[in-house]
Amino acid sequence: MVTTRKSPIETGSAADFLPARLSLPALRRAAAGCRGCHLWRVGTQTVFGEGARSAEMMFVGEQPGDQEDRAGHPFVGPSGQLLDGALERAGLDRAEAYVTNVVKHFKWVPDPRGKRRIHKTPTAPEIRACRPWLDAELAVVKPRVIVALGAIAAKALFGRTFRVTARRGRVVATPLADVGFATVHPSSVLRSPSGLRAEAEKQFVHDLKQVARWMETHPR
Repeated sequence: MVTTRKSPIETGSAADFLPARLSLPALRRAAAGCRGCHLWRVGTQTVFGEGARSAEMMFVGEQPGDQEDRAGHPFVGPSGQLLDGALERAGLDRAEAYVTNVVKHFKWVPDPRGKRRIHKTPTAPEIRACRPWLDAELAVVKPRVIVALGAIAAKALFGRTFRVTARRGRVVATPLADVGFATVHPSSVLRSPSGLRAEAEKQFVHDLKQVARWMETHPR
């Protein structure tokens, strides 16, 4: 059974917890105490974005996973390791990027067959409640390129009708950055059947290469 913690009533929006002055350190401290929605009761801790203030690329996933929730850092589990390898193969450096998620807490349900915590997709109200943190990250970092990893992130960033399968690896016009891109979440590559895993990873790297190509042809 999911363990929850006692708390004041959730306010319904992370906007109620934003610091008066926006900076990454201030945002990270404030997010640690966010009670914008009930997910703070479910996750172990807030997992805020990480990366350089001057990062030109921002990668946005859905939410932290089990290992990220325990460690307090984004993309450090199997999905993060696959992302790191794919970025390297595409000629991109994670150290030059900012990585974050649309939702900052791990939403999960217990596995009835064991002790694993099973990822559960966040709802539209949960995404809306957490959105002020992502908007603040965008306002501070001001990335030139924003890359959505997976359908949840893509719909949150580029609109509810956006389809990753139809537009992955292609330039997306967005007011959030100079340009946007979308691809699958690395966890979907990991879930691919063994016979299709290599091709799924190849396609993922190909999408990231389009980001690298845009960066090369549009120097600051």
